Amino acid sequence: MSWDVLLVPVPDDLESMDQLPADFDPEVVGTISEVHAALRSAVPDIGLGDPAWGEVMGPTWVIEVNIGTEDPVRSIMLHVRGGGDDVLPVVLTIARALGCGAIDLSTGDVLRTADPTGWHAFQAYRDQIMTAVQQDPAAQPGPSGG
Repeated sequence: MSWDVLLVPVPDDLESMDQLPADFDPEVVGTISEVHAALRSAVPDIGLGDPAWGEVMGPTWVIEVNIGTEDPVRSIMLHVRGGGDDVLPVVLTIARALGCGAIDLSTGDVLRTADPTGWHAFQAYRDQIMTAVQQDPAAQPGPSGG
């Protein structure tokens, strides 16, 4: 289970996905090689062994960077796992390096600062689900339960 953050070029004053017009068509982020260069510059220790996926490891978290295979790149999805608020500045650094807004898909809000509200809410939800599954394995989502 991950906290998902969509990186896409959006207007600087956008606060929420709800403010986007129905016909919103974002500009491209860049070519795959431009995206890789920006990521390496922003986060030098990023793993890019697979051109479509990157990985940034922190002390208590990991960010999977879904670049995709489409060239040029129109958006990037960050899948954040683990815990610790020190992941938030990294998310914002990646977004800024790519000229993108970082949209918290659990709230629809555009992250402009390292405000941990959405990240904390996701972790609380994740922990609640994991506790329920540990107490009752039949409650596990998927083919074998819930």
